[in-house]
Amino acid sequence: MNAATLSDTTSRSEDVAVVGAPCSGRGQAGLSQREADFRLTQFGPNALPEPQASSLIATFLRQFRSPLIYILLAATLVSLALGDMQDALFIGIVLVANGAIGCMQEHSAGKAALALRKLEQPKANIIRDGRMQEIDASLVVPGDLVVLEAGGRVPADIRLTDAIDLLCDESLLTGESAPVHKTALAVEAAPEKGSRPMAFAGTLVTRGRGRGVVAATGVATEIGKIAAEIGKASLTKPPLMIRLERFSRLIAWIVAAAVAILVLVGIARAMTPNELFMMSVGLAVSAIPEGLPIAISVALAISMRRMAKAHVIVRRMPAVEALGSCTMIATDKTGTLTLNELTVTDIRLPDGTDLICETGADLDACTIRGDGAAAAEARERAVALLKAASLPNEGSLVKEGNGWTAVGDTVDVALLAAAYKAGLPREAIVDDYPLVARIPYEPDIKYAASFHRHGNGVRIFVKGAAETLIEMADRMDMAGRAEPIDRDALLKQKEEMAARGLRVLAFAEGETAVETDGGFGRHLLVDLVFLGFAGMRDPVRPEVPQAIRDCHTAGVEVAMVTGDDPRTAAAIASEAGLIFTDDQVVTGEEVRRAEEQGEKSLDELTYHGRIYARVAPSQKLAIVLSFARNGHFVAVTGDGVNDAPALKHAHIGVAMGRKGTEVAKESADIVITDDNFASIVGGIREGRVAYANIRKVIFMLMSTGAAELLLFLLAIPLGMPMPLIPVQLLWLNLVTNGIQDIALAGESPEGDELTQPPRRPSEPIFDRIMIRRILQSTLVMGAGGFLMFYMLLEQGYVEEQARNLLLLLFVLFENFQTLTSRSERKSVFALGVFANPLLLSSVAAAQALHIAAMYTPWLRETLQLSPISWSEWAALLLAASSVLFVMEFDKWRVRNGTSTGDRLAGASRA
Repeated sequence: MNAATLSDTTSRSEDVAVVGAPCSGRGQAGLSQREADFRLTQFGPNALPEPQASSLIATFLRQFRSPLIYILLAATLVSLALGDMQDALFIGIVLVANGAIGCMQEHSAGKAALALRKLEQPKANIIRDGRMQEIDASLVVPGDLVVLEAGGRVPADIRLTDAIDLLCDESLLTGESAPVHKTALAVEAAPEKGSRPMAFAGTLVTRGRGRGVVAATGVATEIGKIAAEIGKASLTKPPLMIRLERFSRLIAWIVAAAVAILVLVGIARAMTPNELFMMSVGLAVSAIPEGLPIAISVALAISMRRMAKAHVIVRRMPAVEALGSCTMIATDKTGTLTLNELTVTDIRLPDGTDLICETGADLDACTIRGDGAAAAEARERAVALLKAASLPNEGSLVKEGNGWTAVGDTVDVALLAAAYKAGLPREAIVDDYPLVARIPYEPDIKYAASFHRHGNGVRIFVKGAAETLIEMADRMDMAGRAEPIDRDALLKQKEEMAARGLRVLAFAEGETAVETDGGFGRHLLVDLVFLGFAGMRDPVRPEVPQAIRDCHTAGVEVAMVTGDDPRTAAAIASEAGLIFTDDQVVTGEEVRRAEEQGEKSLDELTYHGRIYARVAPSQKLAIVLSFARNGHFVAVTGDGVNDAPALKHAHIGVAMGRKGTEVAKESADIVITDDNFASIVGGIREGRVAYANIRKVIFMLMSTGAAELLLFLLAIPLGMPMPLIPVQLLWLNLVTNGIQDIALAGESPEGDELTQPPRRPSEPIFDRIMIRRILQSTLVMGAGGFLMFYMLLEQGYVEEQARNLLLLLFVLFENFQTLTSRSERKSVFALGVFANPLLLSSVAAAQALHIAAMYTPWLRETLQLSPISWSEWAALLLAASSVLFVMEFDKWRVRNGTSTGDRLAGASRA
C-alpha cells in the first residue's frame, strides 16, 4: 500500500441536518463515501500486516520442545536398539498423540486470541459527506478529514489543518517521553518529514484538539516502516506461570534424587541397564507434572473465554487470577455505575426560575416548558443559556432517518439535545456566530469556551463547573437585566440542585473587541454575565445495586471516585447501594490538603473515605496508592488519558471499552466492553474460579505422581520386582491421567465464589490444606498400592498378573481423585453430577480406554494387560474408593471447623 500525495483530496456534498461542531476551512465536508470506498480499494485497509500464523506442521513440531519429550524420544531409540518394537511403537504413539493434542490446543488458543483482538479494534472520528462519523480505523483512507481529541490515538499519518493546544506523545516513534506541541499547516503546503504540522499514526493525543487530512495509511506510515521491529518484541511470562515453572524445576531435582537412589538400589540388585533406564524414564514421567503448564493455560484460557462472554476482555493473563484477590474496587461513576445516558431535566435561571425539560424516547416530541406567568420570558432566557451550551460544544447530534446519531462526550450531547428541544438546533445559529477561536474542555480547567464574531465585536460563550464560572462572572441575568452577581445565592441554588442527584453545569457569556492583545485566550474570560444552571441526570444501571451487594458479601469494598459535585456523588452512591456516612464523603480539596501533609495523613483519610468527589484525575493515582498502603488489593476503573497512571499502578487496571481512550485501554489489564460495574464483579468471580481450578489441577497431578513415586520407593529397596513397567507408567500418566487433568481445569463455578473472603495475594498455592491432603492421598494410594502388590505376590500371582491389577487400581485411584478434586470445601456428593459434563466424560473415557486396551491385542501385549473377573473389579473399586472417603472426611473436618490449623488459616485469610 502506498501513501497518497495530497493537494486537494476533499469533496463536497449536499447539505445534511447536523447539530454539532461545524467544519471550517477548506475541505470542510471531507470525502464523499463513494470516494472513500474507491480509495479503500485503491490503497487497501489502514492496517499493518498481521504476523504470519505458524503452519499446523510447525505448531505440531513445537510440541516436542521439552526435556521430558527428549527423554521419551531417547527411550524410544533405546527400545528400538534392543529390538523391543512393541515398547518403541507404544512410546511413539503416545508422543504423537500428545503432540497432536498440544497442537490443537495451541491452534485453538491462537484463534481465541484473534477473536479477542477483534473486540478491541481502534476507532477514528472522521468527517465524510459533511458530518462527523466514528468508523473503524482500518477504514480510514488517504484524503480523509480526521478529528483528533485528547486521549485518542492518531489513526494514520495526518497533515494538520487545525490545532488547538494540541500535544502528541511520540515516544513510540522517537523514544522521547515529552509530548510534542503540534501546529497547523495549510493543506497545500508540503511539510518536511517529522515536522510539527504532522501527527503520526500510533501516537497518542495527550492534550487539546486537532483536525487534519490523512497523508499516509497502513505500511506507508512512519510506524508502518518500523512495524517489523515492533513485532519482534518478546512477550513476558505471567508471574503465576513463572512460579509454577520454578516449582516444576524443584520437583524435577527431587525426582532426580529419588531416581538416583532407586538406580543405586537397582545396581545393587543386578538389574540390567535397560531395566534401570526404562524405570528411570517411567518414574520421571510419573512424578514430574509435565502437564501442569498446559492444564493451567487451559484453566486461564477457559476463564478468559468466560470473561469475554461476560463483557470482560483480559489483556494480560495474570489479571485472570489476580482479579480474584481484589479487596477494593475504586470505580468511576459515569457510565460504570450509571447508564451514561445524561439528559438535561432542569434549567434554573439566576433569579430562581425553574424550567422543566420534558424527556422521551422521541427527541422530536420533547419540549422545554416553564411554569408560571413569566413562562414565555423565561423560555427566551433559557434559549440564551442553551446557546451558550451549544456554541462551545464539541459534540454532534445528527438526524438520520427516524433516529439520531450522537458523537462526543455525553454531557455535550445532552446539552445539544436540550437545545434542539428548545427549538435551537446548532445549524440555525452557526452562520450568525462564525467561530474565531476555541478553548476545549480539559479536566484541569473545568470549562470550555468559544469566541464568535457577531456584529461589530466578538461574543464569548462558556460552559463548565458552576464554581469556576461563578468566579469568572461579575454579573448575572435577572429577568433579562444584567445585575451584580450574588455568588452566595448562586452557590446555594447549585447545592440545592446537586442535593437532588443532578449533575450541574453552569453557563456564561461575554463580549470583547475584534482585535485583542495576546489573541483570544483565557485572559478574556473575566467580567462575564452568568446565565444559569442546567441539571442533568444519569440513572443508575439497574443491575448495579445487586452487584454492590455481591461485592460486600464477597468481602470486596467499593469506593466511588468522581469529578462530580459531592452532593451529586452522594445521591448517586446511595441510589447504587453503597453504604457510607456523611463523614466518608471526601472532596478533592481534602485530598490535596492531606497530600501536602504527607502519606500518613492521606492514608488516614482514605482508610475511612469511600466517596471521593470533585477529584482531579491526577489525584486518582494518589488515592489508589493510598488504598494499597492501607492493605487493599485494588482494582481501579478509568477511561481517560489522565487515568492511565492509576490504571497502570493499581494492582488491576480496568479500562472502559466504550468510552475509554486508547491510552487508558493500553494501560489497563482488563477492558470492560459494556462499561458496566456488574461486569467487574463477574470478573472477580471468574478470577476466583480460575485460581480454584488451578489449585485443583495441581492437587490432582501432584498427589497421583507422588503416590507412584512412593510405590517404587517402598518396593524396590525391599527387593520386590518393579511394581509397574515403564510403558505402564507412561500409559498411566500421559494417557489416562492426561485426559482428566485438562477437563478438571474447566471445572464449572461452585456457586459460592462471592460468599468467600478474598484470597490474600501473598497466600502460597501450597497452603496447609493442600499439603496435608497431598500427603494423605499419597499415603492412601502409594502405600495402598504397595500393600496390594505385595499381597498379590504372596498369594501366588505372577508379576504380570499383579501389575495388571495394580495398574487398573491406579487408573481407578486417578478416577476417584479427579472427582474429589472438584472442590476443596464441598463434598463431591453435594456437587451437581452434570455440572462439568466434560469432566465426567474424561473420567469415563480414561476408564474406557483402559478397558479397551485389555481387549486390543497389540496394546494388551505391550502393556501386559488382561481382562479380570467381576470379583477382582469389585475389590479394586472398593480399594480405590478409599481415597475418596479419606478426602471427604478431611473436607468434613474443615467445614465443621474441627481442624485448629484450618481455623487459624481461615481467620487470617478473612
